[in-house]
Amino acid sequence: MAREALGLIETRGFLSAVEAADAMCKAARVRLTRYEVVTDALVTVVVRGTVAEVEAAVAAGARAAQGVGELLRGHVIPAPDPEIEPAVLEPPGADPIL
Repeated sequence: MAREALGLIETRGFLSAVEAADAMCKAARVRLTRYEVVTDALVTVVVRGTVAEVEAAVAAGARAAQGVGELLRGHVIPAPDPEIEPAVLEPPGADPIL
């Protein structure tokens, strides 16, 4: 089974993150996997899909976030190691996948 790519957009502010997530889901066949809000209004949005789709989604999300607020970074991991997936994809405090 092929591993799915992981796409991340980090913004300052929830509005920028929502705009990025909307653009990512409209631009490509990706699944919005989760988002996380941390201190200083930093928000990370995570999507999954094929490498090409995730790359297109992250590019679209980055443009959208810049248009309404502050984009900090967009990044694509083509084939994340299974060891990092619970840490990245599980909500804080969730039981780790064994």
